[in-house]
Amino acid sequence: MKIVVTGTRGIPHILGGVETHCEELFPRIAGKGGDISIIRRKSYTNDFLTEYKGVKLIDLTTPRKKAFEAIIHTTKAVWYARYKLRADIIHIHAVGPASVAPLARLIGLKVVFTHHGPDYERDKWGKIARFMLRMGERMGVTFANEVIVISNVINELIIKKYRRENAHLIYNGVPLPEFFTDLDYLRSLKIESEKYIFAMGRFVPEKNFHQLIGAFASLKDKKDYRLVLAGDADFEDDYSRKLKQQARENEVVLTGFVKGTQLQTLLTHAAFFVLPSSHEGLPISLLEAMSYHLPVLVSDIPANREIQIPEEYYFKVGNIAELSGKLQDYINWDMPKTDYAMDKYDWDTIAGQVIDVYNSLF
Repeated sequence: MKIVVTGTRGIPHILGGVETHCEELFPRIAGKGGDISIIRRKSYTNDFLTEYKGVKLIDLTTPRKKAFEAIIHTTKAVWYARYKLRADIIHIHAVGPASVAPLARLIGLKVVFTHHGPDYERDKWGKIARFMLRMGERMGVTFANEVIVISNVINELIIKKYRRENAHLIYNGVPLPEFFTDLDYLRSLKIESEKYIFAMGRFVPEKNFHQLIGAFASLKDKKDYRLVLAGDADFEDDYSRKLKQQARENEVVLTGFVKGTQLQTLLTHAAFFVLPSSHEGLPISLLEAMSYHLPVLVSDIPANREIQIPEEYYFKVGNIAELSGKLQDYINWDMPKTDYAMDKYDWDTIAGQVIDVYNSLF
């Protein structure tokens, strides 16, 4: 059984929630004997890798244009999977790429579609792009042989909109944490252990990092705490430029995109973690922070609610005054480390569940 994966920019070490999902999931499936190839977008890779942890990597060129690259790349990937690799299954990630699901079925591929969330709700898209993303969701849910959803919120959405009631609920996961005591990286950033608030993600409007910076700047007594923001933009635009300028004006520490030991060091030593998003599928960044036992402060959107953390860890999405008040409370209370129930977010278990989906097709 040969499986080809598309809809992701690629792995390893590429910014994005879908990319992190694929980087964790597919090496584990390969380790269980799966024949896995990921078709990457060449413009995001410069590592010249052809394999990563047992996963074959294939780079296809595509124009780096926000509105077109996903659909063009996925179309090319489907043809490549069928006629070059002779794949049995094409596994498509995200609603935009899923618009190619009917073509994949037409040329004889079995299609698995993972719905990571209604991307058409993201602030960055215009009317035409939103329409295309909605069509992609419809095509994926309607034409895929099997549909995977990463949260109950998404499952309820597709039942209501498309009457598809047989989707597989398979959560995002999180690896076991690796704690780092070395402080050299923190020193390079001029921050102290447990004296900074940590947030991470792409620099796009729906992450609401501008609100977080505003809330932090308004604090009356920061008690020498810093705000550290890890991440960057896929495409530099007015929003990302303004966000970086706002961060610099308020002495926020910008690390850029980090992975590996740098990210693990930041998670090890943070005082607490903040996620102010107005849109998420099932946020891997939040799961990562929880795996490091960090107190968290998150917006009350349905995707964050589904994770079921204590009520006092939520604030009303978009309410900067409430966010500011809770930031001050967390600093004043010196919040202790927290243990969370993480069993259902185990990547090895998740890999087995996805393999079961593949096997159900034959």
